[in-house]
Amino acid sequence: MPQTSVTVYSDWNRTWYTPNPELTQCFQNTVLVWVPCIYLWVCAPFYFLYLYCHDRGHIRLSCLCCAKVVLGFLLASFGFVEFFYILLERQSEIQQHLVFLVLAVLLIQYERTQGCRSSIFLFIYWLLAVICALVPLRAKIQLAVEEGFSSDAVRYAAFFSHFALQLAELVLSCFADHPPFSTVPVKETNPCPDQDASFLSKILFWWFTGLVVKGYKKPLKAEDLWSLRKDDTSEKIISDLKQEWSVECAKLQQKTDSLSPTATLGSRMPDQAQLLRKLQKEQSSGFCLLRALARVFGPYFLSGTLCLVVHDVFMFSIPQVLSLLLAFMSDADAPLWKGYFYAALMFLVSCMQSLFNHQYMYSCFTVGMRVKTAVMGLVYRKSLVITNAARRTCTVGEIVNLVSADTQKLMDFVVYFNAVWLAPIEITLCLFFLWQHLGPSALAGIATIILIFPLNGVIAKQRSKLQEVQMKHTDGRIKLMNEILNGIKILKFYAWEKAFMERVLGYRAKELKALKKSQILYSISIASFNSSTFLIAFVMFGVYVLIDKRNVLDAQKVFVSMALINILKTPLSLLPFSMSTTMQAVVSLKRLGKFLCQEELKSDNVDRTPSHPAGSSVLVENGIFSWSRDGAPCLKKINVSVARGSLVAVVGHVGSGKSSLLSALLGEMEKKNGRVSLQGSVAYVPQQAWIQNATLRDNIVFGRERKESWYQRVVEACALMPDLEILPAGDETEIGEKGLNLSGGQKQRVSLARAVYRKADVYLLDDPLSAVDAHVGQHIFEKVIGPKGVLRDRTRVLVTHGLSYLPQVDLILVLVDGEITEMGSYQELLNRQGAFAEFIHAYASTERKESTVHRGESSTRKSSSRLSVTDYMPVSRDLSQEQLVSGDTGSPSLQNVEPSSETDQPEVAEDAGKLTEADRAKTGRVKLAIYMEYFKTIGLALILPIIFLYVFQQAASLSYNYWLSMWADDPVVNGTQLDTDFKLGVYGALGFAQGIAIFGTTVAISVGGIIASRHLHQDLLHNMLRSPMSFFERTPSGNLLNRFSKEVDAIDCMIPDGLKMMLGYLFKLLEICIIVLLATPIAAVIILPLGLFYGFIQSFYVATSCQLRRLESVSRSPIYTHFNETVQGASVIRAFGEQPRFILQTNQRVDENQKSYFPRFVATRWLAVNLEFLGNGIVLSAAIFSVMAKGTLSPGIVGLSVSHALQVTGILSWIVRSWTDVENNIVSVERVKEYADTPKEAAWTLENSPMPPAWPQTGTIELRGYGLQYRKGLEWALKDISIDIQEREKVGIVGRTGAGKSSLALGIFRILEAAKGEIFIDGINIAEIGLHELRSRITIIPQDPVLFSGTLRMNLDPFDAYSDEEVWNSLELAHLKNFVSGLPDRLNHECSEGGENLSLGQRQLVCLARALLRKTKILVLDEATAAVDLETDNLIQSTIRSQFEECTVLTIAHRLNTVMDYTRVIVMDKGLIVESDSPSNLIGQRGHFFRMCREASLV
Repeated sequence: MPQTSVTVYSDWNRTWYTPNPELTQCFQNTVLVWVPCIYLWVCAPFYFLYLYCHDRGHIRLSCLCCAKVVLGFLLASFGFVEFFYILLERQSEIQQHLVFLVLAVLLIQYERTQGCRSSIFLFIYWLLAVICALVPLRAKIQLAVEEGFSSDAVRYAAFFSHFALQLAELVLSCFADHPPFSTVPVKETNPCPDQDASFLSKILFWWFTGLVVKGYKKPLKAEDLWSLRKDDTSEKIISDLKQEWSVECAKLQQKTDSLSPTATLGSRMPDQAQLLRKLQKEQSSGFCLLRALARVFGPYFLSGTLCLVVHDVFMFSIPQVLSLLLAFMSDADAPLWKGYFYAALMFLVSCMQSLFNHQYMYSCFTVGMRVKTAVMGLVYRKSLVITNAARRTCTVGEIVNLVSADTQKLMDFVVYFNAVWLAPIEITLCLFFLWQHLGPSALAGIATIILIFPLNGVIAKQRSKLQEVQMKHTDGRIKLMNEILNGIKILKFYAWEKAFMERVLGYRAKELKALKKSQILYSISIASFNSSTFLIAFVMFGVYVLIDKRNVLDAQKVFVSMALINILKTPLSLLPFSMSTTMQAVVSLKRLGKFLCQEELKSDNVDRTPSHPAGSSVLVENGIFSWSRDGAPCLKKINVSVARGSLVAVVGHVGSGKSSLLSALLGEMEKKNGRVSLQGSVAYVPQQAWIQNATLRDNIVFGRERKESWYQRVVEACALMPDLEILPAGDETEIGEKGLNLSGGQKQRVSLARAVYRKADVYLLDDPLSAVDAHVGQHIFEKVIGPKGVLRDRTRVLVTHGLSYLPQVDLILVLVDGEITEMGSYQELLNRQGAFAEFIHAYASTERKESTVHRGESSTRKSSSRLSVTDYMPVSRDLSQEQLVSGDTGSPSLQNVEPSSETDQPEVAEDAGKLTEADRAKTGRVKLAIYMEYFKTIGLALILPIIFLYVFQQAASLSYNYWLSMWADDPVVNGTQLDTDFKLGVYGALGFAQGIAIFGTTVAISVGGIIASRHLHQDLLHNMLRSPMSFFERTPSGNLLNRFSKEVDAIDCMIPDGLKMMLGYLFKLLEICIIVLLATPIAAVIILPLGLFYGFIQSFYVATSCQLRRLESVSRSPIYTHFNETVQGASVIRAFGEQPRFILQTNQRVDENQKSYFPRFVATRWLAVNLEFLGNGIVLSAAIFSVMAKGTLSPGIVGLSVSHALQVTGILSWIVRSWTDVENNIVSVERVKEYADTPKEAAWTLENSPMPPAWPQTGTIELRGYGLQYRKGLEWALKDISIDIQEREKVGIVGRTGAGKSSLALGIFRILEAAKGEIFIDGINIAEIGLHELRSRITIIPQDPVLFSGTLRMNLDPFDAYSDEEVWNSLELAHLKNFVSGLPDRLNHECSEGGENLSLGQRQLVCLARALLRKTKILVLDEATAAVDLETDNLIQSTIRSQFEECTVLTIAHRLNTVMDYTRVIVMDKGLIVESDSPSNLIGQRGHFFRMCREASLV
């Protein structure tokens, strides 16, 4: 026996050097039998341990499991039979064999008990067993053919049956068993099939095929997508990361604390030291975040990295096999079977390489997706706890950019990070193998690489800097867009669209300038890399043939070297890309780390104790508060104690610190000193109502359980009943973003109702009565806030400017410059004869009557009953006619609402209350027209050179490759080849020509992309600003912002990059097909069907992939809208303690988005695996046909053909991928162009306008039979209004909510166009002039003041049309001169986003200054004094009376006392003018106006 074994291992003549190879009997009976057994024996203990540690539950006995066990026992019994049959011959070995079969059966059972559904371990065992049995099988069949079957029938039957059973076991192990039995039923609507897939299905991604087929048959919808796997859900991921991040934060804090300022820089420079500490903290916070991410996602990522290493092993095996194949082609005597063997081996190795590569990519994208979820979750949670000072440093736009752009950078980093360390190793290995073939000449290749590298390092560094510049401008542009969308109504009223368009385009120009520089650098980078294969080959071959005449380039040397250089190309191209991705990720990590390390609100700012009957409900002792840690105190020496159940009023001038006091009580301010204590739960009504984009009911109930009787009581008390009757779907009506389709008063009442519904112990009310009409305010005070209201037992702190309420409060706090100067009841303060008493005497003459008149129960009842009747309310009128400029955006809304008749109201249609249009996914393939649109924007002048350059580039490439193969086939004469210098020169010239062409194409495509991007962005901006107000009410700002950020970014970078890649690979593929067909024309038989099959697979994939991209895009918008909403309402969410609910909502939205992102990247893997197997088919066919034509083909041509065929796999996969990327991203063009077809406003300016230059000179307004509808089919908002307003007349417009007061003003500014009739100003029909010509010549002071970030001067005069002197003059008249003079930058004082660094009253005065600066002949006032105290109110009124004396003034009045001295008052009701005369005459007539005055206690 030993003798024979030795012969086996030494007798190569039987196995290798023979036309008919065989393995010796001894080898078959030992090695082939033992290989599977040893594998099982060595690995089983580890596998048992793994199963023991990963118990997934018990699988019930299934048919599959039974079949496996039965077959296993049958195999074992066969062993027994065979054992007894040849007992004396092979006793010991068979026993061992039996033991292993029994071990396999035991494993099957143990896997079932541990819940393992599909076993890769046993699959490999059965696979090894079958492969090892193939050799004896062949021998047995040969023997049976030669000797006949009957010679040993039983042995034959036993062997064949044994083999068949092993094969059956192998087949069965490819399937997955049932899921483990669970006591808790898991309810998943559409679980991911990945969980039910066998491991074979998992590695080939066959489990995904169902979705691809479904997507091909019909466009996918959101409900077709699978639910997320548990490990991918936000809840699981974020809880894991939060734990790690907390640990990191604690370490970071310790580190910064240890670097105390005194220790670092001595006591002289504490400021610099603090700054240094802050910078150090920001620097290291990014790395802390990376460490936390690595700890959570590292293990899974490492398993992927292992696959990558295995992939590399197979990758380097391919050139070795190619070398053997070419040696075989050169050897005339080699038997043919070796050629076929090498061809098959190459195919097998290529397939294994593909499998491991895609497992790696799959794990990377999974980790990337989880990182994105995790970071979004952290940023969202942080935005809920960040301090106000920190919040000012990062605007909403920047926070949204963190979750959109920066998380994307981290996802890219995960995918490309491994290349940073693996690429150098791959490069080293390539050079080692090249040394083997070409000797020291390989060093010349290293020299070339060393030259290419620093160049790309420098380029990467420069691009990183340019990217930071570009990001800065992008941030600025998105921030400005966010503000434009928030204040669009103001822009339209003031005709400021052009000024803001210029500002946006200014940012855009800087952004594109940086992008262009970056792209040109990138083109140099790409050209140097795409030419790197040639350069390295040129230098190596050149040095090789020049150093020694006897160095001959044969086919083996040339094409194996080329194959190695092609491998070398991947790490070379990935390295700079991965380095730049890493650089970008470091920048993003710093940005994220900096945000996540911002100061948080301290939980100990306020002591929250449970409600207790005894003691103070609100207590502040020695309180000193500021808005930031280092800022000057805004509130000083605050000492307040509020007894439980009392009503406290806080009064004071604009900017005296009233709102700040409430913020301090909520813990929103930095507590410098003292103690704040609140007993029980808190409800808060902010000064500017924060309304969610949800139904009215959801806004009021705000996450609590709905109790019907209490809900009705709250709605009635907050005077919302009449509004609910107007709303199309009652309280189920959807409210637009920021309360778009509600008037200021309605928003404030909803905000109040939300607080009242809470049944909290302490109520902090920041001037909730300012935005409502006088009689509604009175009603709310009586029914809600006052001594007899629903909150009478609760503690209420009310900031107010209304003097009429003060006599009924228990305590008044008077604030002056952040200090409480007086405190006491109304009577006490009057008796003290202090500043408060003087103020009351001076300004309350009109309103004091109200407090002194004793109003009996009956009169109260009467007024409240009148308020709830709907005689004055149009039952089915559109919303928001009470007010002209609501919140940050506009009113005439509810475009989708149908009118219901007054007599019988039918049931409300399901979508009657829908307002906003969610982002909808378009379906089907992208239309050709979209591509044409994009290319048309680039222009034919660029497209033709691009195509020419590509053709030239590929022709040069084909020429130099063919030239090489001819060189390799050159005969060797006397040990040398002839004319090597000439051959080298031609080769070099062709290669350099290709390099120049590559640079040309990439630059041309980049420039074309930037041209297209500039035009598309400009069109989008223009189309958006030209849209009417109704468009902004229907379209959530998140959708619009998404167009300006994500979609524009895709057009900027993704489409040009995708096109470069797609065109490059397409032309390369063409070149390869030509080469393979030149070598072996018969390959056409394989290439054509494979090409058709490619097209088939691609059409399947692209249809599904594009739809998934759209679904992902659509589900992304709600995340940003929700982020936006949360950041703006953070203080309200905190006050109500609703953070957990909002976190849950954001989790759901992120998960919804990931549901479409996950199948998107799996689709790419599914495609790549299938395509690469087909590509490997081309390699196999090229090799086999070459072997078949061995006699006729030269080794050079075979080498050229096979080495190029090897590239097909990757190329085909990349073509479809880049094609899909282009198709996916071209959707962005589609989405940006979407708004080109929406309805637009009338022209801004008209060429043949009939308007005189100084129009309007007098300011007369005439309405003739004017009618207005919010939408066709809706009831008339204004009916047949005819009225004449003379020059210099002062007209007040009054009426209840929905009477049509605001509609009238909307009509004058043509925010809504007339449905019938005309308006004439100075005798000119306003419909015949441009909108800007009209709006710039008349002025409005809106109810809610909107400011934009930028200088104060820009806010007053964006067109720079006025001199500084005029601006100062207007500020002086608006009583702001002292305030602005005191600012360090004066007119250049930077206003923060929304003007948040000015108080509401100051913002109102800025709006007044705007009007004073424009000084037009017509002024419309939308009761602009609601947010200011009485003193400022009187200043404004007196300014308007003196400065606009020469003008016509129209005032939409909510407080009747402001219009009592006007020349005329128009009373409106249900869209009609019911009364019109001087105030005194109207009171005398005792009609509508008289009744309204009586309610407001003015008569």
